Amino acid sequence: MSGDMTHEEHGAVAVEQEHGHGHGAVAERPFADPGLPEHQPRLTDIDEKAAKRSERIVAGLFVLSAISTIAFMVCYTEVPNNTSSIVNFFPIGAMSASNFALGITLGVALFSLGAGAIYWARTLMTDVELPQERHVLESSPEDKAAGAAEFNRGLEDSGWKQRPLIRRTLLGAMAVLPLPALWIMRDLGPLPGTTQRQTAWAAGELIINDNSISLDGTQGRGIKPEDIQIGSLVSASPAAVLTAGEEVVDMMTLSAILLVRLNPADIKSQQEINWGYEGIVAFSKICTHVGCPVQLYEQQTHHMLCPCHQSTFDLSDDGRVIFGPAARSLPQLPITVNADGYLVAKAGFDQPVGPSFWERG
Repeated sequence: MSGDMTHEEHGAVAVEQEHGHGHGAVAERPFADPGLPEHQPRLTDIDEKAAKRSERIVAGLFVLSAISTIAFMVCYTEVPNNTSSIVNFFPIGAMSASNFALGITLGVALFSLGAGAIYWARTLMTDVELPQERHVLESSPEDKAAGAAEFNRGLEDSGWKQRPLIRRTLLGAMAVLPLPALWIMRDLGPLPGTTQRQTAWAAGELIINDNSISLDGTQGRGIKPEDIQIGSLVSASPAAVLTAGEEVVDMMTLSAILLVRLNPADIKSQQEINWGYEGIVAFSKICTHVGCPVQLYEQQTHHMLCPCHQSTFDLSDDGRVIFGPAARSLPQLPITVNADGYLVAKAGFDQPVGPSFWERG
């Protein structure tokens, strides 16, 4: 048998040594509890000038956080976010100036708020070590009262009441911090009285076929009544999109229309006959529910279906809603022909296009 001890033999020897060689007496721990090291005061604990300097640093970080938050909102609305604003930020790489500005300002706001809180805790709040045994079950009423007293003492030690400059700047920074969340909600829709009430359609505006628009967006072809057969559907836009430049996407989104030629005998509304031309009627392409493009046309019933939520509109009856969540009819565009025989608008839409929003009246 070798002289090496097995794992079980090692365990037996350890137990024997701990219990006094088998006599049942528990031996004392070989190491004494070292306890906590002697507390060393910080410079801010003994020098009021240093404490005031730390207070100003913390307040400055909170003020910087508030300023950066406001700068975030300004950048969100003022710095362009398009292809012309792409900049190469070394070593990050290419990105839009808007994204870069938003990232920097929001990052500085959050960092300054966190750094200010940490610096406050490290230099001005109490740093006395207080060991406390963890309780097993719910604390007794005495322990709860002691905890509340400890909280109040910590509040007192933090200088929350004695240092109003920190208190006010922290509250100010935290009050400003949620504002970007509200600020960016402006993109849920245009502001009242602006783009959603205005399209590019006006009296005499030429209607062009979307399929004829060139790749560079500078050329397009008008539509004559004989180009549209009964039952056919044509996507169209105002000729103004050809000179819209960077605004072309927004203009086409708001002003997009659908042209459908119906048998005049199938049209139920006198207004629709007056606003159409030889059975050709024009309606907004934007669903009045949440703004999806409608283009699923059923020739026999003259129904137009929105693919998003199945709102269904009757194009033979003023675009009236006959099914689905949409709350109002598709806006109709009055049309006629010009001297050259091309379809043009008689006027703009008589109501805002797209989803219903705040008081339209």
